Amino acid sequence: MGYSAFRIFREGIAGNKGWKPVWRDAAPKSRYDTVIIGGGGHGLATAYYLAKEFGVTDVAVLEKGWLGSGNVGRNTTIIRSNYLLPGNQPFYEFSMKLWENLEQELNYNAMVSQRSVLNLFHSDSQRDAFARRANAMLMSGADAELLDVKELRRLCPWLNYDNARFPIQGGLIQKRGGTARHDAVAWGYARGADRLGVDVIQNCEVTGIDIENGICTGVQTNRGPILANKVAMCAAGSSGRVAALAGMRLPIESHVLQAFVSEGLKPVLPGVITFGAGHFYVSQSDKGGLVFGGDIDGYNSYAQRGNLPTVEDVCEGGMAVMPMIGRARLLRMWGGVVDMSMDGSPFIDRTHIDGLYLNAGWCYGGFKATPASGYCYAHLLATDRPHEVAKEYRIDRFLRGAPIDEKGQGAQPNLH
Repeated sequence: MGYSAFRIFREGIAGNKGWKPVWRDAAPKSRYDTVIIGGGGHGLATAYYLAKEFGVTDVAVLEKGWLGSGNVGRNTTIIRSNYLLPGNQPFYEFSMKLWENLEQELNYNAMVSQRSVLNLFHSDSQRDAFARRANAMLMSGADAELLDVKELRRLCPWLNYDNARFPIQGGLIQKRGGTARHDAVAWGYARGADRLGVDVIQNCEVTGIDIENGICTGVQTNRGPILANKVAMCAAGSSGRVAALAGMRLPIESHVLQAFVSEGLKPVLPGVITFGAGHFYVSQSDKGGLVFGGDIDGYNSYAQRGNLPTVEDVCEGGMAVMPMIGRARLLRMWGGVVDMSMDGSPFIDRTHIDGLYLNAGWCYGGFKATPASGYCYAHLLATDRPHEVAKEYRIDRFLRGAPIDEKGQGAQPNLH
């Protein structure tokens, strides 16, 4: 079933009775070429690109809940490629280019909106750091522009420019950045993979990983055993628990990351805005609600809920940069479980067990990486070689002394 303006018009005058399910409710088979553990954005994107780009259609995506129940439906929807280090910037720019054609490729409205991402800076040293970041972005083919205070006042006159503690001196803007509807991205990839023959199986929890003589042969699930030539772990904040089924301990910690939505307001934000003197980021949804977030909760947890000290910290950041937010009422809040790596960068790699692969450690960057993560993971699964833009995301980089520490915070996951 394809979507078009004509189809919407026709269904509208016919009472919307002709719409069909977006994907099949597939039952698991006893064997597949590839089994992907995790039906979030990354897992579904991997299945889609495996089928489309590499012709591997004998694939099952196993999701323990419903599609969109994990982090892909619990984030602040930001897409961007404003990274600095050579291990990261080409990858995220590749993802940005995939985002730009995603809706046309999938024939699905993921509400991709390139409304810009603006990072504020508040000191001379921060300005210099942002200028360096902008140059790295331009060298990778991304767009970047430094704005002075005069330009910012014209763009966002309501920011607190004269804050004595955090005076705004300018900003780095990426006009191609923006937002997308998080759960629609998962639905679009699920529909695309299903149309290519992939089995998307919901309510199918993996309870064990079968290993014989150092080779992964399949998985155990609550719906029976499934044999596979290759098993791909792609479980975000639950990656540690899934890897433990194979006797592995990953260099990640799972933390809660909270997000918030205010009541609907008249349009005021031109795009995504981040506070440079604290951890606060905000955008405005098409319904008018302010969507914002900040730091992770400091303790390890698998629970999709947060606590009030982090709420207070996030709201303090918002009040410092845009005091008008104090007059808005909070409509709802939620938590996602993020897999924080030791250097703040992810893993797309083979494991020491033949036939078992890992995609994890995305920290804050998981949603914006969805297309490139799926494409590069599919490349690895199909060829057993890392994609060119993901070749630094090896799990052994700590042993080799080659961390990708984008924030320069050291080996503390909670600081990334």
